[in-house]
Amino acid sequence: EVQLVESGGGLVQAGGSLRLSCATSGFTFTDYEIGWFREAPGKEREGIACIRTTDGAKSYPLAMRGRFTISSDNAKNTVYLQTGSLKADDTAIYYCVAASSCVLYGPGGRGLGVQGGSVYWGQGIQVTVSS
Repeated sequence: EVQLVESGGGLVQAGGSLRLSCATSGFTFTDYEIGWFREAPGKEREGIACIRTTDGAKSYPLAMRGRFTISSDNAKNTVYLQTGSLKADDTAIYYCVAASSCVLYGPGGRGLGVQGGSVYWGQGIQVTVSS
């Protein structure tokens, strides 16, 4: 059974930071790119970062560059998302995803999406930033 389990979320004051974890199981870790997305109330789900687990190559959409850092521990089949200084606008449910590939799209790589025959999502974890 494929599982992606997010942890590390919660309530944080504006200016604070968090390290989210995505523990995966049930599939061959290096067959997939692993990413983080988020969905704020009333907004569409947006991509934050992806990592290619075979060589560690990372993709960030334009608005997320410099604010978030994705990393992986292949020995633990786990991917991490380190946030920078958080703002109230960062309040959202954060999701981990495994997909055949991630793709940047739009001018300057404005957006980040996933593609492929198999896409697996975690259940998501709430991050609330208080101002």
